[in-house]
Amino acid sequence: MKRYRTLEEIKQLLKGFEVGNLPRCEFTHHAHLTVALWYLIHCPEADAINRIRDGIQRYNAAQGIEITRAGGYHETMTLFWIWVVRRYLAAAGSAGCMVDLANGLIACYGNKNLPLEHYSRELLMSWEARRNWVEPDLKPLK
Repeated sequence: MKRYRTLEEIKQLLKGFEVGNLPRCEFTHHAHLTVALWYLIHCPEADAINRIRDGIQRYNAAQGIEITRAGGYHETMTLFWIWVVRRYLAAAGSAGCMVDLANGLIACYGNKNLPLEHYSRELLMSWEARRNWVEPDLKPLK
């Protein structure tokens, strides 16, 4: 499991993400969560959501990753994980140390299979879910 030691590590991750030169092997699920956490703490919510969404799409374009039925940007997954990070922040608070918050988020929600508790694989992997937000079919988000 990824553990951050310094705020500088998180800032370097964010810079590489924003510029588009973060190596693909480093843009892991944990890195996605950390980027979302950063924006949700430092920006108004609507702005944070747009920055996360647009940032992932720009990063993917810089890395040559196209949106297809099988890969690339996924709107429902992105918004699901934003919901998870928002819930985490509601419980943990956003005034703590960024390193501790990021490590706590990863410890609690580092399992990338969490969406499958709420969505059937068929729905989550559908073209509609990749392109647009779809509500869960197994367990509602509360």
